[in-house]
Amino acid sequence: MPSLCIITARGGSKRIPRKNVRPFCGKPIIAYSICTAQESGCFDEVMVSTDDHEIAQISREYGAKVPFMRSETASSDYSTTVDVLLEVLGEYAKRSKTFDLGCCIYPTAPFITKETLRSARVMLAENPSILSVMPLVRFSYPIQRALKIKDGLISMFQPEHLNSRSQDLEPAYHDAGQFYWFRTAEFMRSKNIIGMQTAGLILPESQVQDIDTEEDWALAELKYRHIHVHGSLQ
Repeated sequence: MPSLCIITARGGSKRIPRKNVRPFCGKPIIAYSICTAQESGCFDEVMVSTDDHEIAQISREYGAKVPFMRSETASSDYSTTVDVLLEVLGEYAKRSKTFDLGCCIYPTAPFITKETLRSARVMLAENPSILSVMPLVRFSYPIQRALKIKDGLISMFQPEHLNSRSQDLEPAYHDAGQFYWFRTAEFMRSKNIIGMQTAGLILPESQVQDIDTEEDWALAELKYRHIHVHGSLQ
């Protein structure tokens, strides 16, 4: 099943300037996504979708293809991942290149592993009823006991769980923010990555870190160094 890796990396980043090519533990952060995708052996082609020539140059230096630049329409602050993927697959179709499977990988995902990419691909390839696969991480605190604040006073979203034991509450998960595997034909039809037939691959919290602020970045580097010096955070 021919597979395409699409790494989405536009140039405009407001909270962390030049985020996608900023040095992370010694090399541009996008390099981790590119190298892991290549080392996984999952893809016939690893490409980067970008509107930025510096990102394109660095991506090529690490072995990714940039066969075309992202359009202005797909590079705005309001463009979605779906918009970018549709444009990429459409451009490949114009070049008479099609793929059965696609995988969108974010450029700021240094904790992504080739084993996780392989496992998710197997889940998708071996079960025809699954249309997409995404990595998940469990919330560290039960969401049923979440609090809200109004006029300075707290209350529970679900007060019926005030005295519930944590171990009796159903686990909840959130997007790990690393990648999405999908069947390209179904994606082009539905224009959705996540739906009723999306499977989740659960990751340990040690392999997940949002990087949206300077504090996130510093924590991610500490975590990454610890994992690669000591082998784990356990």
